[in-house]
Amino acid sequence: MEESENTCEDCGKALLGRIDKKFCNDSCRNAHYNKVNRISNNQVRQINRILKKNRDILAQLNPEETTKTKGKVLTRLGFNFEYYTNIYTTKTGKIYYFCYDHGYLPLEADNYTLVIKKEYV
Repeated sequence: MEESENTCEDCGKALLGRIDKKFCNDSCRNAHYNKVNRISNNQVRQINRILKKNRDILAQLNPEETTKTKGKVLTRLGFNFEYYTNIYTTKTGKIYYFCYDHGYLPLEADNYTLVIKKEYV
């Protein structure tokens, strides 16, 4: 009975060396894992773009420590309210949403208070 020959998981070439070897070289190993992870990496990149855009919008509208704005202004600039990095709830129950170090507090009548979280600076 002959032993079956192992082949590279990326290019299919015959493998020489260790019996548990999966790839013929680093290039094939990297190419294989890039293919495998492409979908999840693209999703992460897309979410990171949205978070960065949200943060940039908040920073643009709030260059100082705090200010107020309307939700329609945020929406017009392309702000996506579904994406944020963390939430901070005060002792009084107010909920601040943050995109990294810039955040907002929803108020009544489509008003928002914009803040900068000093812990990150």
